[in-house]
Amino acid sequence: MPPRTPRAILVGRILVAAVVACLTALLFGAGLEIADQLASAIAVLVALITFAATYLFPPRPPAVPDPPTTADPAPALGPASAGEESTAAPASIAGPTVTAGSTDTAAPAATRLDAFAGPIAAVGSGVAGNDLSLAEPRCVGTIPPLASAFQPRTGLRERITAARGAGTDVVLGENDDTVRAARVLSGGGGVGKSQLAAWFAHQAIAERRTDLVVWVPASSPDQILTAYARAAERVKAPGVSGTDESADAAAFLEWLHTTDLTWLIVLDDITDPAHIADLWPPARPTGWTLATTRLQDATILSSGRQKIDIDVYSPAESITYLTDRLTRADLAVCLDDSVPELTGVLGHLPLALSHAAAYLINQALPCRTYLSLYRDSSHRLTELMPATSRPDDYTRPVATTLLLALEAADATEPAGLARPALILASLLDPAGHPEAFWMTEVVTDHLSSTTGTPVTGSRAREALRLLHRYSLVTHSPGDSARAVRIHALTARAARESADDVAAAARVAADALLEIWPENVHLVTDLTTSLRANSIALHEASDEALWFPKVNNLLHYAGTGLMEAGLYRSAIEHQEGIAAKAARLLGEQHLETIRARANLAVSYWENGRVLDAIALQEQVLSDRERILGDEHPDTIRARANLAASYQQDGRVEDAIVLKERVLADCHRILGDKHLETILARANLAFSYDKDGRIEEAMQLEEQVLSDRERILGDEHPDTILARANLATSYHVTGRTEEAVLLLERVLTERERVLGNQHPHTILARANLAISHYEDGRVEEAIALIKRAAEEFESVLGPEHPDTVAFSAVFSGWTAAG
Repeated sequence: MPPRTPRAILVGRILVAAVVACLTALLFGAGLEIADQLASAIAVLVALITFAATYLFPPRPPAVPDPPTTADPAPALGPASAGEESTAAPASIAGPTVTAGSTDTAAPAATRLDAFAGPIAAVGSGVAGNDLSLAEPRCVGTIPPLASAFQPRTGLRERITAARGAGTDVVLGENDDTVRAARVLSGGGGVGKSQLAAWFAHQAIAERRTDLVVWVPASSPDQILTAYARAAERVKAPGVSGTDESADAAAFLEWLHTTDLTWLIVLDDITDPAHIADLWPPARPTGWTLATTRLQDATILSSGRQKIDIDVYSPAESITYLTDRLTRADLAVCLDDSVPELTGVLGHLPLALSHAAAYLINQALPCRTYLSLYRDSSHRLTELMPATSRPDDYTRPVATTLLLALEAADATEPAGLARPALILASLLDPAGHPEAFWMTEVVTDHLSSTTGTPVTGSRAREALRLLHRYSLVTHSPGDSARAVRIHALTARAARESADDVAAAARVAADALLEIWPENVHLVTDLTTSLRANSIALHEASDEALWFPKVNNLLHYAGTGLMEAGLYRSAIEHQEGIAAKAARLLGEQHLETIRARANLAVSYWENGRVLDAIALQEQVLSDRERILGDEHPDTIRARANLAASYQQDGRVEDAIVLKERVLADCHRILGDKHLETILARANLAFSYDKDGRIEEAMQLEEQVLSDRERILGDEHPDTILARANLATSYHVTGRTEEAVLLLERVLTERERVLGNQHPHTILARANLAISHYEDGRVEEAIALIKRAAEEFESVLGPEHPDTVAFSAVFSGWTAAG
């Protein structure tokens, strides 16, 4: 079909009017009076009018500005890795997630709606899960096993149970309702909060009266979102994609709002009320939330949550615990009249008691002997540890029992490995790290160097099991992403008693990099765990990852957060990295400039284009001065700035920079290098926005052909190239070809990225605009409405994409 320009429409109307007039004259002139002849003639006339309807009655354009276009990413020269500077440039319609230099987010044309996104199902639409039938309770997450000789703590459990069944006027202020209150268990480390919460979780499964139990490590919003996303997949919540954690988490919370199934959500170890502010499960008659925290912050009690303080064991519980542990191990003979004194010296702290019990069982010593060793070790602890890190009265029992356990474990086969292994574990996320960490070459080399003998991966695993036997870590082989856990208090005591934490921190960082997957969207549980461990390691290691050289792991967590669509968390993380780099290395250090460049990309992804431009102009100026005009990092900076100019409407400035970037890439890397192809795609986008549509389309066809050949049909970058070309086809009037490509893009993104990935939402919006321009108004309005709602859910109400597509929807609705 030819383009529907104003001139074409006018010509079409004239021709149709002429043909209709001639046909009418012929009919009357022939004196057609027979009914069937007249009917046939009318049918011909109707068919003719229908064929020309597009030119007679073109659809009304929306009474709103053109929808935003997606910005294109800048090229990253040389091998791309997640630890390198992100090379995406700002995106409007949910631009592509940035993996150092491999994706562009160009989406051509006036009605360009593309960027690259994953599926989105209208969160909140439909009845969520009420038709599910669960034969047995479903469990999401790994519930910690109950400790040997777990103490029932009857009084506390009765208070929790009573609170759970209490009226709901406390929770939501409603009268005579049955909504159950959320419980918050608080207390210092090592008192058994998580064990009590685990008892309720295990009990809910055992009683088979709760349909869904979700155990959530709640020390960071990233981990909470991942747990919710996995739960959404498990219950098949409407809109779940399996690839976009933020959107899937929203789908799960919506499911909780509407489902009739019963559920229990456990939020373990809340470290900041802000992390959970928007993620607390809803108050529902069919569900309840149980949380643990060491915080005393009053804000955690908002919304009527009831706080129950957890203290150490009572003297009777302490004695019962120790007696049960030794008796079950057939070591009742080790019990003597010193047990009450020993439990008192340990402060009745459950964690310290577990260390002591494990030592007594492994060494088969009388309690009196252990008491003597404990007192001696407590004195040595004061001598061993510097004054600034000596334990206080609360943590001293744990530090002392740890010292005893480590000495015993180090003397046990595999000899000499317990201490260095525990130091490594103590630097990672207490909620767990992958077992694969211990099989890495860098860890086995480190353990070999500390012992002077070769250590294999299986030998390192033996050391892990040894720490488990002494209750210093918990090893759960079935949980690949978080197989190894360590209590935060044990970790602190281990770090404070270590000689060289910095060296161990660098080893841990390199090990995490070694197991970081290339296709992060395929292993979300693992990548979420790695991000959490990267952040925990950075916090625990002070400046170790900055000297003698900056470790790439510092940048991986921020890049990973952007890849997951968690742009606000990415900004917070990268602002911290940039500030610390400036403080430690200086404003003009290349690593500081790199940190600013990555922060700029996070700003761009979050719609803060002017903030991104300010940083990118500074980064480009610094790199030109320090590295020269043609250094790959300088070219990358130029490409990123060009994309931001494009996003800000400075098309001519963007074109000047992009033409230079393409020329540089072509000269340095060659015509078929992926970075050159990326630069070509970015330039095509700007040509399109500048009205140079034919030039843009030629570049886009070349980009799509190259990517199909090099990357394959369903690589995200290939899909993006297909989307951009579809938009150009649409603008030039090749509507049927455009719709076919756009429908394919949407299907592929839903499959590859998920329904609620920003790029999938963008593909849906692109298809809506194409339908609208083609006169399929009802379909278009339904799609654009869904896209606008999904953008708001995923990116927030203030994001430029949300604002733009909401305006498109309003304009179309008003236009009728």
